[in-house]
Amino acid sequence: MASNLTKNIQGDKLFLNFSGELTLYSITTLQKLLDTISFNDIDTIVIDLQKLVYLDTAGAIFIVKLEEEYNKKHTKTTISCFNEKTLSTLELVKMQRIITNLETQIDNNKNSFLKRSAVKTHEYFNGFLLFMEFFGRLFQTKLHYLKSFHHIRFKEIAYEFNESAIKALAIVALTSFLIGLVVAYQSAYQLKLYGANIFIVDMLGISILRELAPLITAIVIAGRSGSAFTAQIGAMKITQELDAMKTMGFDPFTFLVMPRIIALMIAMPLLIFVADMMGIFGGMIVSCIDLGISYDLFLDRFREVVDIKHFFIGIIKGPFFAFLIASIAIYRGLIVKDDTLSIGLNTTKSVVESIFAVIVCDALFSIALTNLGI
Repeated sequence: MASNLTKNIQGDKLFLNFSGELTLYSITTLQKLLDTISFNDIDTIVIDLQKLVYLDTAGAIFIVKLEEEYNKKHTKTTISCFNEKTLSTLELVKMQRIITNLETQIDNNKNSFLKRSAVKTHEYFNGFLLFMEFFGRLFQTKLHYLKSFHHIRFKEIAYEFNESAIKALAIVALTSFLIGLVVAYQSAYQLKLYGANIFIVDMLGISILRELAPLITAIVIAGRSGSAFTAQIGAMKITQELDAMKTMGFDPFTFLVMPRIIALMIAMPLLIFVADMMGIFGGMIVSCIDLGISYDLFLDRFREVVDIKHFFIGIIKGPFFAFLIASIAIYRGLIVKDDTLSIGLNTTKSVVESIFAVIVCDALFSIALTNLGI
């Protein structure tokens, strides 16, 4: 028996009357008939299956999808049927669709998690390869520098030295002075309890010269000069200045990268030296005011107990910290994409990664020097 579809409109209600056998072979014909029906001014649709003689699984899926489709169009849709066999077939299809949708949703969530993990892993791996490529190019350019002094761009190095060191002296000095004050003030209270006031010289001298001054200076420079390197080179990339340099035959590594790295490696020991003096000076003030240790007594004790090696250990750390800060900052600038949001994102990452790298490097120094007995 062939299937048939008739429509009946009563006000804002549309009746779709199915009759005969609704099977896989009649779905296409019925769908074409439905496509010709206008649903304008229709608020309610009734799918009438009273006259349906036979309904197979494909037909039941067709009716259920039809109901879902019309409901999505904000049209109230109901199915009218009293045949228990037809209703049981429809219920079976609906339950199976619910189970299938849940399984699909769970699979999609799993796939999305795996997909996100795979994408992130791929991004980190590509980033690592790009960073290694950057380092290789960096050392290649350094070897080119070492071949002849003629290749060294002293003017650019002097300019970057002024920007990274001379202009940073004030903030480094002030920060170190305040750190010296704070460390001495916090230590003074504990030392007074045991009558060991004079030992504040030992603690300040070793901690500031060996650890605090290099670390604080590196953190300040990472936030000041490192972020500036990323922003400057990132802006040059967005404005296509780097491409213009390459077109004119100028190597950006020679003209932009190496002068910044060399200048910062030269500047960092100088800044650490200033940080040493200001940190010790801050500790001297607190020692004199809070512990009654005169400046002469402080300096005499300082010469006696603080070995010169602690000063040189702090100074030696400077070029390593500077190389890490400048390299990470410049690399982040070179991978900036063509939008201003990328500049801000990479500038933030350069500061965070530089500080993290400096702390890791300082920890490696501490482990190595401790095992060597230095």
